Amino acid sequence: MDIAIPIFDRFTALDAVGPYEVLSRLPGARVSFVAAEPGPKRTETEMLTLLAECSLDDLPEPEVIVFPGGFGTRELMKDETLLAWLRHAHEHSEWTTSVCTGSLMLGAAGILDGLEATTHWMMLELLADLGATPVSRRVVEQGKVITAAGVSAGIDMALLLAARIAGDDYARAIQLGIEYDPEPPFDSGSTAKASEETIALVAGASLA
Repeated sequence: MDIAIPIFDRFTALDAVGPYEVLSRLPGARVSFVAAEPGPKRTETEMLTLLAECSLDDLPEPEVIVFPGGFGTRELMKDETLLAWLRHAHEHSEWTTSVCTGSLMLGAAGILDGLEATTHWMMLELLADLGATPVSRRVVEQGKVITAAGVSAGIDMALLLAARIAGDDYARAIQLGIEYDPEPPFDSGSTAKASEETIALVAGASLA
C-alpha cells in the first residue's frame, strides 16, 4: 500500500511526521515523502529539513494521500502541477486526507466541493471559499476524504485512518506502540478552551 505525503518548503513538521509515525506501522505500508522536485524541504521554522526522495511522477496513483499544512500551502494553492497531481491521485486513491492547512490544497483542487471539512482554526473560514462547509471538529470524515484540524490533530486522523484500513484492534495497538496518551499540562488546545489572551498571542505571534 503506497502512502504519499507531499512535502514542500515551509511545511509544518508534525503535520507530516505525526501521520507518518502512525501509518508507517500499518501492514504492507510504504510511506513516501514526495515533491514536484525531489530533494530537501525546509519546515516553516527553517530548523528542520526532510528529504523528499520521490517525485510526484514516481507515485501518480498512491492508495493513500496525506497532505500536510504549513505556510507554504498559500503559494501552492496556485501551483497547477501539484494541483493536477492531486486531482489525478484523488481519482484513484482509496483515501485522501489532509492535516491543518493541507485541506486548503484539497479545496483548491476541487476535492472538497460540497463536503464538510476542517483545518487550523485561524484558516477555517477560508474553506467556504473553496467549496467546503467549514466545521470546528478535530477530525472530519466524508467518505474517503478525511480532514484534520491543526497540527497535532494529524495523529488523531491517522489513527482513525489506520482503523479504517486495518481495523480498530490494530489501530489501538499502534496507539499503544507510540504511547499516544496525551495529558497536556494546559487545557488550552482549542479556541473553545483557550483564554482571549492566549488566542490573541497565537494570532499575533505566528505561533500556528
